[in-house]
This record gives sequence, C-alpha cells and structure tokens, in this order.
Amino acid sequence: MAVKLKLTRLGSKKHPFYRIVAARDETRRDGRPLEFLGFYDPMTNPADVRLDAEKIREWLGRGAEPTNTVRSLLKKHLG
Repeated sequence: MAVKLKLTRLGSKKHPFYRIVAARDETRRDGRPLEFLGFYDPMTNPADVRLDAEKIREWLGRGAEPTNTVRSLLKKHLG
C-alpha cells in the first residue's frame, strides 16, 4: 500500500480551500483519506497554511510520498 500526502479540494466554485491528507495513491482526489494533516487556503493574502508537523513527520517516516504541491508547502512552512 503506497501512501501519498496530497490535497483534497473543498469550498465553492472559484473559492477553493484544500485539506492536506494522507491517502493511498490510488484513491481519488476527494476520496476517503487515511488521516487529515492540515489545510491550505490560497484565497487569503498571504495564503493561510496550517500543518500538524508531528503527524506529517510520522507519515513521512512511514514512507509516504508528498505530491509536488504538498512538497513545496512543506518546504515553505516546515523548513
């Protein structure tokens, strides 16, 4: 079972809001996640990002691969 850290889209049309989740790689974008890890709101200035660093490090330690977008958010906000 390969796990990815990815975004799931919420919000209304033209006002997206994303949750950062751990999900199996074959799961659809808005499918059922294994765990919620934070959120990302690109509509605010600056973009609002809140992450649960402990849970994210735990999933990365288990071998989860972040998508490109999640990887860039992690670099910006976790260092």
